Amino acid sequence: MSADMTHETGGKYDRLIAAARAAPPTQTVVVHPCDETSLRGTIDSASAGIIRPILVGPEGKIRDTAARFDLDISSFEIVHAAHSDDAAAKGVELIQAARGELLMKGSLHTDELMRAVTAKTGGLRTDRRISHVFVMDVPTYAETIFVTDAAINIFPDLDAKRDIIQNAIDLYNQAGFGRTPRVAILSAVETVTSKIPSTIEAAALCKMADRGQITGGVLDGPLAFDNAIDPEAARIKGIESEVAGRAQILVVPDLESGNMLAKNLAYFAKADGAGIVLGARVPVVLTSRADTPRARMASCAVAALYAHARRQKAPSVAA
Repeated sequence: MSADMTHETGGKYDRLIAAARAAPPTQTVVVHPCDETSLRGTIDSASAGIIRPILVGPEGKIRDTAARFDLDISSFEIVHAAHSDDAAAKGVELIQAARGELLMKGSLHTDELMRAVTAKTGGLRTDRRISHVFVMDVPTYAETIFVTDAAINIFPDLDAKRDIIQNAIDLYNQAGFGRTPRVAILSAVETVTSKIPSTIEAAALCKMADRGQITGGVLDGPLAFDNAIDPEAARIKGIESEVAGRAQILVVPDLESGNMLAKNLAYFAKADGAGIVLGARVPVVLTSRADTPRARMASCAVAALYAHARRQKAPSVAA
């Protein structure tokens, strides 16, 4: 996907999906796909040529679900697991054995999957803090917008926020959205005040970027939501920066505010939200039963594009 595609309105996910289909299918470990939504989403993404799935879970339950809803899984490998926790553990083992480049959530709870991913022994941790990014297609906004972190880190400290931002920047730069994203660090106001700690952290994160501790993006903050995404609001407040009014990544103070923001965009602005977890050894696709089929496929597409970029870089970087 070319760098200027994100500036067109409408069809942002369609372009993501088209870009992912142009790359080779990504070997994907799907954990506990035991309901219609997760199994159909897997089949749709496989049929589109985005992923090549391995299904991990109770084999009888998976086959029964497929038969009940007339879903064809005859070409998929199935690895039997007794229950959802076992499926999560076996899914992680398959990733460790280099059987997959993506891990995808099925019909188990997110915390069940993430327990296996973040386990200190046998998990998929790296030196980077694990975080979540919503890749949102907001019909009224020209950019594809990232919201982070609205699902994993509840009250991240300064060091965690550094990793949250770096994860999002890396995804933006490597998955075909463009180069050097504009990153707005959100708070309630755009001035630094000791009364609102998130404004102090925003200022510190910007200085960390100045010192090379965060790379690949342009940061500004604190910014209130309006002057992060609306040029006129930024102009009225007298804020002059590359980011103000045209943000591409929105970094929220904590999970509560991020979750509310993402759901406001989804329900008030009718935005689709693709979800991906970064910072582990492989990208993790997190889908929800409330996701539209297009959003589920977009989640797979974003993760597959990121995995493809990592695969291309692999020979030139340390494992």
